[in-house]
Amino acid sequence: MTSTLTPSPPGSGAADAPAAVVASGVTKVYGTGDAAVHALRGVDVAFARGAFTAIMGPSGSGKSTLMHCLAGLDTVTSGRVALGDVELTSLGDKRLTLLRRERVGFVFQAFNLLPTLTAEQNILLPLELAGRRPDRAWFDHVIDVVGLRDRLTHRPNELSGGQQQRVACARALVARPEVIFADEPTGNLDSRSGAEVLGFLRSSVREMGQTIVMVTHDPVAASHADRVVFLRDGLIVSELTGPTPDTVLDQLKALGG
Repeated sequence: MTSTLTPSPPGSGAADAPAAVVASGVTKVYGTGDAAVHALRGVDVAFARGAFTAIMGPSGSGKSTLMHCLAGLDTVTSGRVALGDVELTSLGDKRLTLLRRERVGFVFQAFNLLPTLTAEQNILLPLELAGRRPDRAWFDHVIDVVGLRDRLTHRPNELSGGQQQRVACARALVARPEVIFADEPTGNLDSRSGAEVLGFLRSSVREMGQTIVMVTHDPVAASHADRVVFLRDGLIVSELTGPTPDTVLDQLKALGG
């Protein structure tokens, strides 16, 4: 049985916001025969544009697999994934690589910054590799929202963990992606630095209209989202809107997480 969810825009109960990403009947099987692992078992879910959604569930529930399929980092076994008006599951490797570069941003648990480059150079590197000129007005806006104006000339080893992750967030934002996928973005941070990064992600949704889909195991991190969807055994089984740490924790306990 699958679960179909209607996306909601931030700060409202409306259900008419256009979807940024949609998964329809998505299954993912690793291996074959007796060794087959069914990571996703027919997931139907939509993520609203301009909203912050968290994906949660017990270990082995399929949350990271779902994110990787949504982002085009992994193929689906069956079903379809669409980013806006483009069906990812129909693209070849070359077109999929271009789509990820031009329309998707990523923030991972590891900051993935180049140690020899300054913060500014790290932020602009994806645009440089793509042969695109930065929009300086947009760059300045992102930097001000991130709060890194006085750290642009610093190298990663001169920045705190929270500042390094904010550089990674700015790097994802500066290309104006349609969606940013964040995989445990506060996993390597202390609580104070994690709160800084989550506050920035929240601001990017409210002030820039960014769409964020975040996998996390942390109820506090999830409480920054507009909506939380919960997976168990490869299926979406419930969701929360307007989550708090307590309501998220209660739901995880009910799921055995």
